[in-house]
Parts: sequence; structure tokens; C-alpha cells
Amino acid sequence: MFKRDGLWPPAVPSVVLAESTTGRQRSDANINRFLKTCDIIEELPVHLTRRAGALRALARQGSAVDAIVVALAEPGGAVLTSDLKDLRALAAHANSVNIYRA
Repeated sequence: MFKRDGLWPPAVPSVVLAESTTGRQRSDANINRFLKTCDIIEELPVHLTRRAGALRALARQGSAVDAIVVALAEPGGAVLTSDLKDLRALAAHANSVNIYRA
């Protein structure tokens, strides 16, 4: 579904690595394998970070990293996560962003 819909490879902001990795090779093995298939976005434009701040203020929940992920998915993108509650709250204020359980 994701590849067919043009949503693969996923774009992952580099700040997500800070939340998803531990620095321990054994525990990071699966996430590192996945990240090799992704486009890592190392620099975030100011307009994107401002949009993330606006989404976070509107949702009144979620971390800055969560808000950046949702803002990056706008418009019409998808987010794969295990944190459905916060990301759905942010996506409720976003432009056509779908949230899926990882």
C-alpha cells in the first residue's frame, strides 16, 4: 500500500533518531535496518518547524519531534508509529495526514 501510494521510501527527520535509538548496537539493530530504507532529512526548514509548533499548540499534546513528523507528512502523507494517541491528536489539526500503527 505505501509503495503503491508513493509513500515509500519514508522521509524521517533526523531528530527521530534521537528518540528511536539508544547507541547500543544490539538494541538498535532493527531500527538501523529500517532506517537504511528511509530518506533521512538532516536539515529542517524554518517553515516546517514553525508549522510543527503550530500543530503542537493546536493539539495541546505531543512532543516537538512528534509535531515535526506530522508537519513533514503534510499534505496527504502517512505516519507509521506506536504512539497513536499523540500523533492522532496532532494529525487532527494537520492537512490530510493519516496515522498508522507500526
